[in-house]
Amino acid sequence: MTRPLTLITGVSRGQGIGAAIARQLATTGHDLYLTHWSPFDGTEGVGEDQGFIARFVDELTRLGARVAHEAYDLASGGEAGLLDRVERALGVPSRLINNATYERHVSVDTFTIETLRRHYQVNNEGTLGLTFEFVERYRRAGHTDGRILFLVSGGADESNLAYIASKGALIAITPALANGVGQYGISVNALDPGPTDSGWIDAALRDELLPLFPHGRVGTPEDTARYVSFLMGHGGMWVNGQHLHVDGGFIGR
Repeated sequence: MTRPLTLITGVSRGQGIGAAIARQLATTGHDLYLTHWSPFDGTEGVGEDQGFIARFVDELTRLGARVAHEAYDLASGGEAGLLDRVERALGVPSRLINNATYERHVSVDTFTIETLRRHYQVNNEGTLGLTFEFVERYRRAGHTDGRILFLVSGGADESNLAYIASKGALIAITPALANGVGQYGISVNALDPGPTDSGWIDAALRDELLPLFPHGRVGTPEDTARYVSFLMGHGGMWVNGQHLHVDGGFIGR
């Protein structure tokens, strides 16, 4: 049986959701092409995980996966070049997990068009540009069993307006895109993991969040990864066009 090849964006940190997904997929028979962009993590994210990618590729290889990776900025507009490099390294992917994101808190009082534009450039232009280039390569390769997944967020956090707006666009396009690419055997979904302990939750925020989770704990990247593994497998084909809340029943959305 042919191993699926999955392209995952935004795998930059050991504690991140992207890394958890990659690890889970490696154990379930996927080959992996990973993109990462440490400059964001170091200057605007929760901190650069130095030396992570080399260690992680070794780990995934030991799990039996063929793995390649590169530093890639979704704002670059280089989607065709990226997929050229994926093909040369491992082949034409049949699965795309859009995990990479840009996020800066901005409220009504601090909102600027430039901040919104930066969110759209990465979360919409870069993500959708890669998605449509992926579909074109998939079609040319004659694949018949594909997946596209958008990692999204929502809620009513008044301090995160630009991020919510850009993720809302991905949620909105999901059912229409699923209708368009279903003829090629591709299932498309948007997944909101809710607040996930991927390195940004401090003790005070954890205490604030815990009462909002029915199970009495905050979500982990592994919680998300287990469900994504199902979606990427054969059994996930019939989940299509959905905005999925895989958040343990979080009541603060």
